[in-house]
Amino acid sequence: MSNRVSVQLFGITREIVGSSALTLDLPQPGQVGELLSNLKEQYPALNGLRSLLVAVNGEYAEADQPLHPNDEIALIPPVSGG
Repeated sequence: MSNRVSVQLFGITREIVGSSALTLDLPQPGQVGELLSNLKEQYPALNGLRSLLVAVNGEYAEADQPLHPNDEIALIPPVSGG
């Protein structure tokens, strides 16, 4: 059974991936950390980010949080201001 999730990309993550959103079919229910690892394999420039927050369905998530079909994930890069 596939586990389709939506990934929203912001800031530098959008520039790296070249899109503001991705729809991914995960082979099985997984965890946030596994999703990040897969994205970093596909888009190696993501490895250069000092920090990257992840939100699942509007709530900040840790690497061990399970993912479920139809989850909405947001990758939130570090923000600099002045």
